[in-house]
Amino acid sequence: MDETLRAQIDSNLVHLEGLIRRGRKLRENLAADSSNKSTLVANRAWQQDCGVAINQLSGGSKAHWLARAFSEAFLMRTASGQASEAGAPEVIVERLVSVLDQAVLSLARMGVAQNESPAPVAAPLPRRFEFVHNAELRPVLEQAYIDSRDALEQSRFGTALTYSSGILESIVTDALEFSGSDALASVAEVPAGKVAEWSFDDRLAVAERAKIIRGGCARLPEIARRYQEITDPEGNLQLTITEQDAKRTMQVLHVVMRDLDPGR
Repeated sequence: MDETLRAQIDSNLVHLEGLIRRGRKLRENLAADSSNKSTLVANRAWQQDCGVAINQLSGGSKAHWLARAFSEAFLMRTASGQASEAGAPEVIVERLVSVLDQAVLSLARMGVAQNESPAPVAAPLPRRFEFVHNAELRPVLEQAYIDSRDALEQSRFGTALTYSSGILESIVTDALEFSGSDALASVAEVPAGKVAEWSFDDRLAVAERAKIIRGGCARLPEIARRYQEITDPEGNLQLTITEQDAKRTMQVLHVVMRDLDPGR
């Protein structure tokens, strides 16, 4: 790879990671007190810095996928898909962090693709799923997460939703199994049998009642809860999935990942 390009990619990655860390801290502060003036000022400054970074990475083009994703992060959607007023400040921050995550992934891939070394070393997968107790599951989830992001960028919304839902089910199942029967003893209406035998809806409901996760799954689209019905046994899509449902499912996944790994 050209050393100048490598330096640019590395510099942008460092800058984006810094913005992501600031965003996560801001989200925590806003969730604690969304009216704090100093936090609101910091939020505006952070959003401006994000806008500058996104504008640079998208070459100043508003049609670029990254610029569009940045703009859409500020919008809520009605049931009919119409744009409406923006949501709570912490929700906007979470969406912008998601956009920055996409930018990091895109830049990292660019670096690998441009590497002209005769024997390039495979780039290690990010460590988003270190909080998962089953170590063998972590690389599987990481690859599924990358595949979900790819599908979303390529407008393959059914595939994106399927991957995101599968990841969500896996990490909630892992958290429930690790919590053990004692932790669930005080939870009312726990289904019979092993956790892996419960329905997806039951796992989400019990995890919320046990306070393993918070209420973010209330926004999970109904079709995401029935994601296994989207494909036939051969893996062919049987239902049409909207962009809104695919994106919302990814957003809920991010919220639950944060619940299970508060230090993210």
